[in-house]
Amino acid sequence: MKTTENKNPLFCDIETGMCGAPHATGTGEETNLSSSKKPVKIVYFTDPICSSCWGIEPQLRKLKLEYGDYFEIDYHMGGLLPSWSVYSSGGISKPSDVAPHWEEAGAYYEMPIDGDVWFEDPFDSSYPPSIAVKAAELQGKEKGISFMRRLREMLFLKKKNITKWEHLLKAAGEVGLDTFQFKTDYEGKANELFQEDLDLGKQLGVRGFPTLFFTDGEHNPTLVYGFRPYEDYVKAIKNILPDVQKRQYDKSPLGVFSYFNTLMTKEFAVLTEMNLEDADKVLHGLLDEGKISSFRSKNGMLWVF
Repeated sequence: MKTTENKNPLFCDIETGMCGAPHATGTGEETNLSSSKKPVKIVYFTDPICSSCWGIEPQLRKLKLEYGDYFEIDYHMGGLLPSWSVYSSGGISKPSDVAPHWEEAGAYYEMPIDGDVWFEDPFDSSYPPSIAVKAAELQGKEKGISFMRRLREMLFLKKKNITKWEHLLKAAGEVGLDTFQFKTDYEGKANELFQEDLDLGKQLGVRGFPTLFFTDGEHNPTLVYGFRPYEDYVKAIKNILPDVQKRQYDKSPLGVFSYFNTLMTKEFAVLTEMNLEDADKVLHGLLDEGKISSFRSKNGMLWVF
């Protein structure tokens, strides 16, 4: 058995931005990914607790604004951490070992992460929040995306143990889900959907997160994995649609908040095409004017419109 098979998936290679998957055996050759109403279909394998997936949020948000007319994106849960009993190597053998790694990752991606959750309220598995995302998706794809975003803000910035029902329920209410239906689906159908995601990941040979398959109607996938520059995602779309033109969007400070009501400083900088220092000044100005609010975490700010 190769030693890499036992590597703890929470130990991500920061520079490549890849968090390891617990199982990856398939090739994906017989799996159809191409059903889509738009010319490009993106199949995205992720996990609510994936630090590298948090790192690519600025790129994905900009991609949606500039090229969202041309693609649909389906989110699939990868099952990053089944349980601590499965992994005991790769430099991480217990929850507290994750804390410094997460902080390093957050600093590298410029998307702050407070690793103290692994000291204060650690959890044993990423399966509960993954199932919860599938339950949210049953009320609409965009609801599922908003719900997972809220879970990540709760985890990475507010140090909430998002395996606990109280936090899952709070996030569901905050993004406008029918909480009664959410609970019903969480205890029922969402478990089947999560298992389907795990099975698909195995079939496709997904080896870590984030992994994105860009495919056209003929099922010719372009693979983008790990933390990548924005241009790599644009190139993947242009491999399918060479003549595609990006859409112009409102890059003004309040304009970008009209698309996304919560932003990290890095995201705001990317979407407004500012450097981080200028972005921070503008954001504090908006805060002083009472146009936005904020949440201060140990390693950075969450800005709320």
